[in-house]
Amino acid sequence: MNICVFGAASEKVDKKYITAVEEMGIEMGQRGHNLVFGAGANGLMGAAAKGVHTGGGKVTGVIPKFFRDETIEAIYDKCDKIIYTETMQERKKTMEDLSDAFIIVPGGIGTLEEFYEVLTAKQLCRHSKPIALYNIDDYFQKLEEFMFHCTSEKFIKAAVRRLYFYFSDIDEMFSYIEEDTGVAGDVHTYKNG
Repeated sequence: MNICVFGAASEKVDKKYITAVEEMGIEMGQRGHNLVFGAGANGLMGAAAKGVHTGGGKVTGVIPKFFRDETIEAIYDKCDKIIYTETMQERKKTMEDLSDAFIIVPGGIGTLEEFYEVLTAKQLCRHSKPIALYNIDDYFQKLEEFMFHCTSEKFIKAAVRRLYFYFSDIDEMFSYIEEDTGVAGDVHTYKNG
């Protein structure tokens, strides 16, 4: 299975996140899965790639050419395959198309955008791929509270909460990804309007 991991590229984050994501990557590789990611060498992106390689998996990086040309961030130079795109939009679409599942690890604006993009597509029944948030040290607790708030205020249907899940345990997360049976219902089950 090709699993896309969205996460921070920063080295400035607490090492507990980097360690946890590298361990997750090792488990991913040992389970026979491959990584699709944004090709960053540092932070949680780099940790996922190093872990997957250590676990015996393959790594595909997808990154816009301008990241390389403008030296925006270090590129993981041990990718088994690297794909250069023209735009950020093309990068995300390529990662989404190549992937069978998504894991969101702690990150900032880009990571949250990527989570909401794959969640929106799943809400609209454009895909039925599993979406897991790896909730290291309760990083996503406030996001979960916000999503509950949106649901209680009727901006999001309660059924949307079945389209993604939070995990603090790696084994439980991979069991969900490996055993997920897809979306039940149609777009009207998940979308107001």
